[in-house]
Amino acid sequence: MPLYAYRCDEDGAVEVMRPMGAAPATLSCPTCGADAARMITAPRLRGDGARIAAIDRAEASRTEPTVVSAPPPRPVGPRPAPRLDPRTAALPRP
Repeated sequence: MPLYAYRCDEDGAVEVMRPMGAAPATLSCPTCGADAARMITAPRLRGDGARIAAIDRAEASRTEPTVVSAPPPRPVGPRPAPRLDPRTAALPRP
C-alpha cells in the first residue's frame, strides 16, 4: 500500500497509507482537523539498510537537529602546511 504525504498549515507533514489511486486531493488533519493538501514527493526506493538509515537520519535532522555539548576534539599532531596557489607565487609577500 503506498504512503501519501499531505501538508497541514498548522501541524506540518502528515503521512497516510491508502490503496493505490484512492488518495484524495485534501485530507482532514488527524491532529487539528484542518484541511491538508496532498504533496508530490519522490518515491521511496528500496535499498540496503545502511542507506535507508542514513536517509532517515537526514530527514530527522531537518526538524530535530542533534544537540552537542562540546566542539569536536582537535586532531593530534602537527597541522599540514597550507597548499599555496601557484598563480599567486609571483605576488610580493609581507
